Amino acid sequence: MWGQESFVRAKQWVSELQRQGNPNIVICLCGNKSDLAAKRAVDTSEAENYAAEARIMFIETSAKTATNVNDMFVDIARKLPKTSSSQRAPTGGISIQSTDPAASGTKKGKGGGCC
Repeated sequence: MWGQESFVRAKQWVSELQRQGNPNIVICLCGNKSDLAAKRAVDTSEAENYAAEARIMFIETSAKTATNVNDMFVDIARKLPKTSSSQRAPTGGISIQSTDPAASGTKKGKGGGCC
């Protein structure tokens, strides 16, 4: 999977995110390169135990073979905080704003165009 140094750095990032991030933050520790199991430097159980202690998600993936990559994103999406329909923007949670008068439907001049 990843090297021991990468695992230590990932733990530091998780700690920082948990300390300063949004209390509802969703964190997933992703052990990439699962296709190179023979070169594993961090045991799966070590990563799983850490993830359980830190109360974060953990999944092993391989970008090369696409193993668990889609599952990782689906799992993250399932954990995202839900908003009530009264808080949701009309676009399903994405607020789109533009400073372009043409985009807002504002017409200038006699010709009906924007210029």
